[in-house]
Amino acid sequence: MTWRRSGAALCCCAALFGNSWAAEYKLLPGGEFRSVLPADGVSAAARIRPFWLRTQPVSNAEYLAFVRNQPQWQRGVPAQVLAGADYLALWAGPLSFAPLQANAPVTQISWHAAQAFCASEQARLPRWYEWEFAAAADEQRADARQDPQWLARILGWYSRPANQPPQAIGLEPANYYGIQDLHGLTWEWVEDFNGLFVSSDSRTQDEQKQLEFCGGAALSLGDKSNYAVLIRLALLAAMQANQGGNYLGFRCVREPEQTSGATP
Repeated sequence: MTWRRSGAALCCCAALFGNSWAAEYKLLPGGEFRSVLPADGVSAAARIRPFWLRTQPVSNAEYLAFVRNQPQWQRGVPAQVLAGADYLALWAGPLSFAPLQANAPVTQISWHAAQAFCASEQARLPRWYEWEFAAAADEQRADARQDPQWLARILGWYSRPANQPPQAIGLEPANYYGIQDLHGLTWEWVEDFNGLFVSSDSRTQDEQKQLEFCGGAALSLGDKSNYAVLIRLALLAAMQANQGGNYLGFRCVREPEQTSGATP
């Protein structure tokens, strides 16, 4: 594993087991963050630990390398409870992502499959607060959510018809933290997707990772700056862990203690 500095953040280029490609991660500082899902269900800010975030979503080429090394995740092999009928359905075959682009984000990936890929990078899926924290930044600011022009640009993506596969990764500038394609390319899985909206009767949520609030009651639906995020929340809350989607991809997160081998 090698590490290097880039700007104000350390970058991690981690060679994967048996893979010839490497993923880049950047360290985000965390801290207090005003989320659309307040930590106490009313108004409290979320507290986020520093975390290493993959700078780009996982591509078709990267996912092909993963399924070659871990054939239990090739199309048609996982049990239905882990990956449904839409898993990699646009690929020409279990080991061919044609006609899709190699450097386009992989989609039609179940939550279970995304978690397995991240584990192969010694990582996990980002939690909602981590994803929202990173996605609040534009190219110059850590939090651009009060800028109406930036918000309009993001919302414009949701209004475009989704009749073509996602374009290539990395065509848009990186944000303040050096992260690309959090908006305008795909939706993205988060680790705690099934705990974003919880029932007041916890007996109905036995298998869900609960957040510490009733998310549905906490949302500020009157805040126009929340619209793009609310659309993502609605999609994720409706998903099952074995489902995918033509525009649903993912990226991974590493814990801050994984920097122990870093050098300036």
